[in-house]
Amino acid sequence: MIIGLTGSIASGKSTVSKMLKKKGFPIVDADEIARLVVEPGSPVLLEISGAFGQGILRADGSLDREKLGRRIFGNVEERQKLNGIIHPAIRQEMLRQKEQWISKGSNTVIMDIPLLFESKLQSFVDKIIVVSVTPEIQKERLIARNVLSEEEADARIRSQLPIKVKELSADAVLHNNGLIEETESQLTEVLSEWNAEP
Repeated sequence: MIIGLTGSIASGKSTVSKMLKKKGFPIVDADEIARLVVEPGSPVLLEISGAFGQGILRADGSLDREKLGRRIFGNVEERQKLNGIIHPAIRQEMLRQKEQWISKGSNTVIMDIPLLFESKLQSFVDKIIVVSVTPEIQKERLIARNVLSEEEADARIRSQLPIKVKELSADAVLHNNGLIEETESQLTEVLSEWNAEP
């Protein structure tokens, strides 16, 4: 079984991903892969610097994510241009890792994909878990975590599908507004309901 794990920015998806890892589930992490495919000297990074200019590179040849982030946030065209370069490479590597886990005999593979719905990757998975929080808690956590102004936090939240929309397409929703233990017990319940074994 391939389980897609998603949520919205600052919903606590990474926390749930760590819980799954601790339970022994193999994780294919889209964010980790996104970093991997833009390592200095990679074909993807060369393509990005070709499209956005050398200014988005640091002195050591690595990607200056903050600079690129500022440039694409709130600019749909620029964001689409970047996604057109980076998404195919990420998808390819995600599928490669998934197949690798399956060939090693894993029964259940977790695909941790923050933008699962935005990138229309539902076909990659059999079941979808959405980690959800109330908009108030989401904004509060995002401001605290990323040291953002309220406007910046709102812009980042708006750049993703509303969490309520994601919940509608989920096979299970974990409500992560309270204690970590409460979220973990919801997760354990879902896994046993689905007979999900590492």
